[in-house]
Amino acid sequence: MTKLPLSWFDGTDVVEISRALIGKIIRTRFDDGLTSGRIIETEAYAGVTDKASHAYGGRRTSRTEIMYAQAGTAYVYLCYGIHHLFNIVTNQPDIPHAVLIRAILPLEGEALIRARLKKTASVPSAKLALGPGLVAKALGISTHHTGLLLNDSISIWDDGFRPEAIRITPRIGIDYAQEDKDLPYRFLLTEKS
Repeated sequence: MTKLPLSWFDGTDVVEISRALIGKIIRTRFDDGLTSGRIIETEAYAGVTDKASHAYGGRRTSRTEIMYAQAGTAYVYLCYGIHHLFNIVTNQPDIPHAVLIRAILPLEGEALIRARLKKTASVPSAKLALGPGLVAKALGISTHHTGLLLNDSISIWDDGFRPEAIRITPRIGIDYAQEDKDLPYRFLLTEKS
């Protein structure tokens, strides 16, 4: 298993990076333990030209400034004041592209993941972290991790797994984005047809 270098995230095509993250492994190592999961759903956000992006039109606020950081930086924001959502900054500095990690399949530290989510053994492993708020909670990620480089306590790994099939759809929950809501920027690991 190989840890992805920060340079892996600095490509110019956020959509391709989002797709390439399907099947990779995200690992967190915090004081309470090690957890990991295979990334099975992502969404791409293409910065200043994407009406669904927090940085659309060049918006720079205290929350979105981190999107202009170097590739391989964590961008974690609070959604509805409740859910922490984990994103990976991509592209070059000052180009605010990001990939939202929407779902994972737990691999390591499942007992800790279940404890964080308050889920019993009756919930199948494959259903524990379906949704971006659950991903962050399962992995112990919160807004105070914004700005971390993804090469230490949070990191992305390649174990050689290659998806047999990836489904591509429009993103969800972004009706405000007008015509950009229909862009095919969401990727899901699927069973072979």
